[in-house]
Amino acid sequence: MTDDFEDIINLPHHVSDKRPRMSMYERAAQFSPFAALTGYDDEIDETARLTDSFPGFTEDSAAELDSSFQMMLDSERPDVTVTYFVPDSYKSGGAFETYSGTFRFYDAGSGIVRFTDGTAIDAEMICRIEFISLPYP
Repeated sequence: MTDDFEDIINLPHHVSDKRPRMSMYERAAQFSPFAALTGYDDEIDETARLTDSFPGFTEDSAAELDSSFQMMLDSERPDVTVTYFVPDSYKSGGAFETYSGTFRFYDAGSGIVRFTDGTAIDAEMICRIEFISLPYP
């Protein structure tokens, strides 16, 4: 035996009558790497995602927040910007968000601050209140 493939080396390439020819992209995809551990990349991304922690208040900052909160309650529908903390549902910590709107009322029973557009924010999560405008009495 001089060559193991001598009998087939010059034959034309087989073309199936039943299946369409694969594109080069489809052929290459057969050999591309696959995710053996489904969801592993998502878990790594979640672990790497940073969260903030809820700030501790000094006496001065707590008094300032309390004063701003009281002023908001005493005013008739002031426009405010509220910075509040949203706890993360997957891990400890959370993120700070800012909302601007017109204050409507404070529901003391549930501890929720409500705004005219229907937005509701937990009063215990509020870190800062800034007045955009105060309506005149």
